[in-house]
Amino acid sequence: MTEIFKRLSLLFAALTLIAMPAQAQQPGPLILAAASLQEALTDASNRWAAHGHAKPVLSFAASSALARQVAAGAPADLFISADEPWMDDLARKGLIRPETRMSFLANRLVLIAPAASRTRLAIGPRFPLARALGTGRLAMADPDAVPAGRYAKAALTRLGIWPDVADRLARAENVRAALLLVERGAAPFGIVYATDARASTGVRVMGVFPANSHDPITYPLARLKTSTHADAEPFRRFLLSRPGKAIFARHGFIPLSDR
Repeated sequence: MTEIFKRLSLLFAALTLIAMPAQAQQPGPLILAAASLQEALTDASNRWAAHGHAKPVLSFAASSALARQVAAGAPADLFISADEPWMDDLARKGLIRPETRMSFLANRLVLIAPAASRTRLAIGPRFPLARALGTGRLAMADPDAVPAGRYAKAALTRLGIWPDVADRLARAENVRAALLLVERGAAPFGIVYATDARASTGVRVMGVFPANSHDPITYPLARLKTSTHADAEPFRRFLLSRPGKAIFARHGFIPLSDR
């Protein structure tokens, strides 16, 4: 009887040890992030978790869609936008903690074509993009709301060709959806961020839009007023740290100096 009792005790202890990690491991903070950050932020999240922290829960979409979710009351811890206006919108509504806001990354805007395309275009004033489209359409994020689309419209306007292509658009819900249209050959050209093109083997970069053709492409990060997770602030600080920014740099983003 004593031997059976000992064995049962050992079995119970073993089962308890096996169950403990699953019970103790709670979800990490919820991060709402611009679609263009998918690979880089996932990499940063994995690095954070590798140091013993609960892995953050990541939700990617257009900055406009995410900002509207926050305004509608969706609970989350951090918001990373692909432009300043959508963060400004949440700030005006009192939905972020202003002292935690920091613009920490920059990006570039590029014109892409399917990897197999032989077409060549030099980006410049009045360049013949409309003629090169033929019967096809220009893939880009919705220029009425999504940051990548807004930047693209501004660049094409500054270069004097927006009126030529405004009715030739394949409007996508976010920049990754625009990238996918070009990857699949559904659109002969697209406008995305340089980091999106870098993350794809299905497209090639035809040119980089001049920096002065659109507002600076910056990514502000802030904690939301609804944030309650204990790891939210430490994870925010990690993303802003030198090791955190180095992860984004490896994915083609341009880290900004602390202000």
